[in-house]
Amino acid sequence: MDEELYKQNILDHYKHPHGKGVLVDFDIKERGRNASCGDDLTLYIKFDQEHKVRDVAFEGEGCAISIAAASMLTETIKGKTAKELALISPGDIYNMLGIPISPGRVNCALLAYKALNDSIKTME
Repeated sequence: MDEELYKQNILDHYKHPHGKGVLVDFDIKERGRNASCGDDLTLYIKFDQEHKVRDVAFEGEGCAISIAAASMLTETIKGKTAKELALISPGDIYNMLGIPISPGRVNCALLAYKALNDSIKTME
């Protein structure tokens, strides 16, 4: 995929985010906030009896990069165990986005990832 297709994919996830909503029944609820630009989201995760992600959602407001990254992340983590979630890295987020992320946008791109990472720490 070339960079233009990735940009279109980001805009599609921004305009039609996957996993956007609120889970009423959740095991984890973690808020992420980017103080430098005001992006703010809450990540909800529900595990099944086998300790795999059964459902995941997020709510909040943010720029195209932060919302697209959260949308892509919700797709990626379904069905994964907490141990598998812990293996997700910032590089994985950058790969999902598929475009170079400028230093000023790193916190936007990693907002949902940081909420996920913080939520995993609460499970330990």
